[in-house]
Amino acid sequence: MSDKRYPKARKRFGQNFLQDQSVIDDIVAAFDPQPGQHLIEIGPGRAALTIPLLQQGDQLDVVELDRDLVPLLEARLAIYPHLTIHQADALTFNFRSLQNQQEKLRIIGNLPYNITTPLLFHLLDQSDCIEDMFFMLQREVVERICAQPGTKRYGRLSIMVQYRCQAELLFIVPPEAFDPIPKVESAIIYLHPLAERIGGNVDIQALGQVVTQAFSQRRKTIANTLKNLVGLDILLASGIDLEQRPETITVVQYVEITRTWLESTKD
Repeated sequence: MSDKRYPKARKRFGQNFLQDQSVIDDIVAAFDPQPGQHLIEIGPGRAALTIPLLQQGDQLDVVELDRDLVPLLEARLAIYPHLTIHQADALTFNFRSLQNQQEKLRIIGNLPYNITTPLLFHLLDQSDCIEDMFFMLQREVVERICAQPGTKRYGRLSIMVQYRCQAELLFIVPPEAFDPIPKVESAIIYLHPLAERIGGNVDIQALGQVVTQAFSQRRKTIANTLKNLVGLDILLASGIDLEQRPETITVVQYVEITRTWLESTKD
């Protein structure tokens, strides 16, 4: 049932509030907050996750976009001195500003489906200050992120996230766990930023350019999709079979294509 203390969910914010206590318990148990850790919650909504996090952690910052929710959260959660509420857009928020000295942040949230991809990339750009992330996302998006080469869901999102993170689908969450009930299934994903990136360091913008171009015509061979960007000689020098399709090429191979391409453009 909807909590009458809070306003109704807003479509423009992509709000679907978590309300199933068993699911809440499962998420918090998987996240496993420990004393001394600095926790961040994106989109606390009606505080379904916020309260159990406050009860187990020493420091919690929450980032909430909805101006109408913030004063209600402040009133309800005023008894917790270790909580800081930021009325802000997570898409532009500087998460590094929350870091104390060299600590790593642990981030959790039920992310709006309509901003999932840009928000993930925004967070990954700040991954040097992040220990790990636990997010509720649309199931299809989680499956795309975790997809392996040679499968239908493997693509740009899989490669760009897996290059920088260990990614794992933890469990599925049914639509009935939310208010209002969404038309799709959700899933919990675990993301752990890698200290050493898959295949070694390469310019992320260049990698994104290569991968985006590679999947621009998914049914064509990698030779056809990348010949005008990197050239066939670069593909061959990277050890790529020109007859391969984009979805059969591994993250490491895309990194190698990008590295070889960038080296070829140097004077």
